[in-house]
Amino acid sequence: MDFRTISDNKRDFLPLLLLGDEQESMIFRYLDRGTLWALYDGGLRAVCVVTDEGAGNFEIKNLAVAPGCRRMGYGRAMVEHVVRQCRGRGSRLLAGTGDSPLTAPFYEACGFREHRRIKDFFVNNYDHPIYEAGQRLADMVVFSMPLS
Repeated sequence: MDFRTISDNKRDFLPLLLLGDEQESMIFRYLDRGTLWALYDGGLRAVCVVTDEGAGNFEIKNLAVAPGCRRMGYGRAMVEHVVRQCRGRGSRLLAGTGDSPLTAPFYEACGFREHRRIKDFFVNNYDHPIYEAGQRLADMVVFSMPLS
């Protein structure tokens, strides 16, 4: 596996980023200020955008694995890469996601624990309803993992 830090032409990765956050305007809020990593393994397999939120907090804003490559360890490998990159530079890694039976168990299996909830985040910040696993997302669940 080859992890690459992408500095230029981040918008070239938009098709894959839209799998992790389906509204372009939301992606553009963090893409330029975040670090974009791409995981290659015989082709592009996953992307992740992480921002420095200050006070020792880093946040995964977008994590997406290419269709056909899911459930093959690429998402977990990306999280582990992010942890290695942020460890020693901060105290906590956050990840905000929908309250979904698909994503919450993934982050918990990677070592995150629920930190807080932002009520109606998806209702108030997206211009259309967001569905995952057949259910409409409303609240954002923010997961946290210590980096020490």
